[in-house]
Amino acid sequence: MILVFGALNMDMVMRVPEMPRPSNTVVCPGYSFIPGGKGANQAAAAALSGAGVRMFGCVGKDDFAKQLKHSLGDAGVNTDGLHVISDAPTGCAAICVDQVGENMIVVAAGANDLIKSSIISDGDISSENLVMTQCEVPSEETWDLLRRAKAKGARTLLNLAPAKKIPTDLLASVDYLVMNEIETTILSLHLGFESISPSIASRRITSTYGTTCIVTLGSHGAFASSPSEEWEVPALRITSVDTTAAGDAFCGAFASRIHQNDSFHDALKFAAVASSLTCTRMGAQTSLPTLQETKEALSKLPPLKKLR
Repeated sequence: MILVFGALNMDMVMRVPEMPRPSNTVVCPGYSFIPGGKGANQAAAAALSGAGVRMFGCVGKDDFAKQLKHSLGDAGVNTDGLHVISDAPTGCAAICVDQVGENMIVVAAGANDLIKSSIISDGDISSENLVMTQCEVPSEETWDLLRRAKAKGARTLLNLAPAKKIPTDLLASVDYLVMNEIETTILSLHLGFESISPSIASRRITSTYGTTCIVTLGSHGAFASSPSEEWEVPALRITSVDTTAAGDAFCGAFASRIHQNDSFHDALKFAAVASSLTCTRMGAQTSLPTLQETKEALSKLPPLKKLR
């Protein structure tokens, strides 16, 4: 079972002709409410990719919470780990998407800020689990859970998004570290590295801390470095509609396939395809591909390049 600890948000998505600038108003035709939040998105992506998944997080006592729980249930996620906070609203995000599919996001944390790592007890965690986390909830709770999970023999995945300063010793508790280029740069500077490329930073993190490091590179795919392998991972050739949740799709799909004992190569390939397909549809959870859709598109991905 994959245990996901993280944020649940209702996304208000607006398709805009151009991104707003300071002191500038942009008018668009309408908006949609779509279930999101990094934790929930990754839980849904992992379940849709074939894994058993439990979601742990906090929501308010409102209609958004009901819709988010229903969306996760439809994806096949066990939601008995959701806690209702009566005096805080469910998290909400305002997302602007421009004509080429790029996005700009503002998140109001709401109940997400009140999450405690203790909602996943030590008894919930074993060597049979993979614990997946992100950085949209209070860092101290995430760091505590990762340390406990590692001590209990579970495999761990941290998506360092949005980028946060991370205790150096915590990297020893992270089996899989997933970041985009900006997040990699921020972590590298925090670790005292010189300004270096994502691939060099990934190699250095792996060699120094023993952590498998994956840097997602948007339309250029990804770079992955483990203690025993290195891969350049391509992306599908697609027409991007909305990049929202592409990184979440990658994390969830990768975790799902690793948990189901796929090889590192095959898990990376599956994650790259799932992430690319996500960009072809609007929204967060509404854009995530099913297991069958990803499998059918695998043959369209160019071969991965092994570097080591």
